[in-house]
Amino acid sequence: MTDNMQKIVPHLWFDKEAKEAAEFYTSVFDPFDSAQGKSKITNTTVLRDTPSGDCDVVSFQLYGYSFMAISAGPYFKFNPSISFMVNFDPSQDKEAKTRINEVWAKLSEGGKVLMPLDKYPFSELYGWVQDKYGLSWQLILTNPEGEQRPLIVPSLLFVTDEGDRAQEASDFYLSVFKNSKRGAIARYPAGMEPNKEGAVMFTDFTLEGQWFAAMDGSAQMHNFKFNEAVSLMVKCDTQEEIDYYWGKLSVVPESEQCGWLKDKYGVSWQIVPSAMDEMMESGDEEKRARVTKAFLKMKKFDIAELKKAYQGQ
Repeated sequence: MTDNMQKIVPHLWFDKEAKEAAEFYTSVFDPFDSAQGKSKITNTTVLRDTPSGDCDVVSFQLYGYSFMAISAGPYFKFNPSISFMVNFDPSQDKEAKTRINEVWAKLSEGGKVLMPLDKYPFSELYGWVQDKYGLSWQLILTNPEGEQRPLIVPSLLFVTDEGDRAQEASDFYLSVFKNSKRGAIARYPAGMEPNKEGAVMFTDFTLEGQWFAAMDGSAQMHNFKFNEAVSLMVKCDTQEEIDYYWGKLSVVPESEQCGWLKDKYGVSWQIVPSAMDEMMESGDEEKRARVTKAFLKMKKFDIAELKKAYQGQ
């Protein structure tokens, strides 16, 4: 999936390591040029005079899947509530088994293993790791018989006291986003306490044609929740689209700032104009400064006002 087709882009908040981390990830996921795309840094820019000072902003792709990272101060820490599943599929890559071991070794160095790379009932080879920056990855050797999935799939872990939010939340997202459908769903059987019987052990679904996954987790097992360290950036072509997603998703008024919002499940989103990429990647520092000054005053983005700032009107 190329960047211009990818409507929803994961956004990673670092203290000051965004450039270093993007270089690390593109090197880790670089060993082969997959059919879905390469791993590369696509743009680096600096936002000046923000409340966090000067911030590095880096756009990069892993196997053609777009991410964005920012260095904006020590305000949010990554946790496993949002992780990235990486599918190593022997039917697409005959070196899949070698590659999963190589990637695992690099991601786990200096990190923390949450589930060791091993055989599980659902996969011949699977592991869950927090890398040295704290970002979480689930590596899985996929069953080549199954329906093909992309190489990278963001995964949401809904940690609640009740332990059964993933079905409701994924149904909600499926209702909000176009071009959406549910894929697989597997539920916890009895005897897997504290996980609730019938809660979602795993489900995946598409939003705007992009795959996501969701799971339920019990608060007795996990002491983390969603935060702003990982947000999902939705690129919108029109003001009407921005208004639509803002109205559907935002429920925490105090979290509304510079295009950011929080939904009723605690997930952070950024609803941004598609044109913002061009504005922020402009080589003209004065234009960038005007746009930055304009958007720092906004909660919901106003495309017309941002364009005026960009053009110096």
